[in-house]
This record gives sequence, structure tokens and C-alpha cells, in this order.
Amino acid sequence: MTETEILFDLLKKGVSPVQVVDGCRERLAAAGFAELSYSKPWKLEKNGKYYVNHHDTTLFAFTVGEDFAGTKAPQIRIAAAHTDFPCLRIKPSAEVAANGYAQLNVEVYGGAILNTWLDRPLGIAGRVAVRGSEPFTPEIRTFTSDKNLLTIPNLAIHMNREVNKGVELNKQVDMLPVMGLLSEEEKDTQYFLDFIAGELSVKKEDILDFELTVYCREEPQYIGLHEDFISSPRLDNLTSCAALVSAIIDGTRTGGVNLIALFDHEEIGSRSKQGAGSILLHDMLLRILKELGRGEHAGQELYDSMILSVDVAHGVHPNQAGKMDITNKPVLGKGFCIKEASSQSYATDCEAIAIIQQICEMKKIPYQKFVNRSDMQGGGTLGSIASALLPVRTVDIGIPLLAMHSARELMGTSDQQALKDLAEAYFSL
Repeated sequence: MTETEILFDLLKKGVSPVQVVDGCRERLAAAGFAELSYSKPWKLEKNGKYYVNHHDTTLFAFTVGEDFAGTKAPQIRIAAAHTDFPCLRIKPSAEVAANGYAQLNVEVYGGAILNTWLDRPLGIAGRVAVRGSEPFTPEIRTFTSDKNLLTIPNLAIHMNREVNKGVELNKQVDMLPVMGLLSEEEKDTQYFLDFIAGELSVKKEDILDFELTVYCREEPQYIGLHEDFISSPRLDNLTSCAALVSAIIDGTRTGGVNLIALFDHEEIGSRSKQGAGSILLHDMLLRILKELGRGEHAGQELYDSMILSVDVAHGVHPNQAGKMDITNKPVLGKGFCIKEASSQSYATDCEAIAIIQQICEMKKIPYQKFVNRSDMQGGGTLGSIASALLPVRTVDIGIPLLAMHSARELMGTSDQQALKDLAEAYFSL
């Protein structure tokens, strides 16, 4: 499969963080990576390939080189991305029956562009906790709807003549999706729980809780005269997840440790047990070093590391070029971006950036630089958060997008290969 085909496959499968991790796990297992558990003993070997699934929505994968002690610096090479994306999440007691319609009570997750979610076919995916044999062992079921279940209809222009001047959508009032039509007898039923119970073949009373995402069911498509672009939901940040899994599989470094960390909850700040703002990464590296017999030296070897924070960047918009910095204007299809910010919202480190630039020059990989306009505050990434907890050389990179955080985003088709090539070289040289 080409890197674009690999990306399309993950975009179709990765409809919630649970399914993103499942899709990446399948590729790793097929490539010979063995599963480890935090709660069980490890036995790491040279030339070993391993992965760890953390709470279903965060995934680590790493390789141990044959010549672990004799490697070039940095001895531990890390690349991190995130599995979550802006969307709608279904609340408990979700049924909202009004005026003959079956609706769902949802909340907005992350910084979604709300109006782009209107009038689209939507599905449901995530995980459901079902009653187990005892309180501490509930059964966790994954779920992905196989049909268009929901939509959020726009208000007709005849009822809002000023709509094209801009409308502020209320997250509680305007974003409730429609699930169906209700008879008078059905209006007081738990139609959503009934549906989930039927899909999972369990009793409704045995469903204890759920983490379910409303996702856009539209599939990725090529756009342009020469298929120059890819339009798809969830490019932020499944482009990075797909590239890093490919890179850890194809990396050829014979020394040191290569590791990818695919964290959840970046879109809401990363500060969770599954996020980059936890001790997860630091703890994972310490355990790897100790399991490799480096316990005595783990403290010092931990800092012989480097982090590649991989998340999407902004491309220059053809109709709004003035929103971009006056000298740094990344264009879709011209290579991935190195992202810099003196505020450290991106983990700017000139030494780490110099390393990446030299790799690109050596391998002839196209790259660009992104910096925010001085009078506009941009977003952040997990790089600055992770590097605050593991203070090593760090650089932020990612594919430039248009319509970032829309229900459908736009990227340059060739940029996926450039990102994968850089990550593979990082794990090989």
C-alpha cells in the first residue's frame, strides 16, 4: 500500500480514538510487534518490537536496537502525535424527545468549527461499559455504527434572512442531532439506550456508561485537476498517526530505542491519564531502560533523548492570505512544516530544528516553516507539554492544512509521503 492508501484506511477506520488505536494496533501486530501490558512483567530483547495499549485510546510502540549501547545520540528517539479530534460527544441520559423528533444531547469536544457539522451524515463510535461479573471488572465493548444515524439540520434562510452575515451557534441549543421520528407512545422511551443495547446484544439495564463520539461519516476524497488535494474528516491528526506507525515499522536503526506515542486528549489540553500532560511518557521510558538492564544509568540515559511532536500546521489560505505571517507562508503540497513560536506554544528548539533540516537535506525531503502572525495567537501542540515533563530537545512538525478543525479538512496529497519519509529517516539514521 502507498502512504496515501494507508492514510485513507486509517481515516475510514479511525472514527473515535478507540478505533484509531485499534487501526494502528492492527498494523503493528501484522508487522510483528508484540503486545505488552503495564500491569504484567516485561521481557525485552534486542531487535524486539513492542506496543502498549493504554486505556484503549493511547498507544505506545517501540523498537530496541541490536546494538543498544553503541548507538549514535540521541539514544532514545521519540515521535508523538494524538488520536483525538474535535467532534461531538454524547452525554449520559442522552434522549431528547421534542416535537415528534428523537434527538441526542451532546457536548462539543475540542475547538470544532460548529457550522461545518450541519447537514452532514453522522455516525456514532467509541466504547461502552457493560456490567461484568464483579464491580471492578466491567466488560468494555467497542462500537462503530454501520449506517448514517444522525444529522444536524440547518435553519432555512427564510427563517433567518441574516444567515449569510454570520450566525453564532449555541452549543446546547443548535448542535443537537436528530436521530429519528417518534410516535406519541415512543416519546418517553430510552430509544438511544435501546438502540445501543440491540447493537451490542446486551440488556439495556447492563449498560453502565459509555464514551461515544458523533463523527462525520463522509469518506476521504481526492480533489483537484491532478488529485492535488485530499479532503477528509479527521486529517488532524490521523495524518500524523498513520505516518508514525509506518515510520516505526520501516525504521532501520540498529542502536538505541525508537518510540512512538499516540496520546489522547490533545484537543482538550492533554492533562489526563491518557494525555501527554501526564507522567506516561517519562514512566514508559524509565521502565524500558530498567527492563534493558540500564536501571543504574536510567536517570542519565533518559535525557539522551529527542522528541518529534507531530501535529498539523496551517497552510496559507488562497482567499485569506493576509491571515498568514508576512514571510512564512506554507503552501499545501510543498512538504511538511517545521513549526516555530517564541511563546513555546510550539516546542521551538533551534538545535532540534537544525537536526530535522539536515535530515531533510540529506534525504531530499521537502519542508517548509510555519510561524503565526505576530498579532494573532495560534494553537498549541502536545510538544511543549510533553517536553516540559521530559526536558529534552524537541521540535514541532506537521502537514499543512486548510480548514483545520472543520468537519472536513484539506491537505496536499504529496505531503503525507514527505512526513512519513522524515519520520522514517529520524528512526533510521
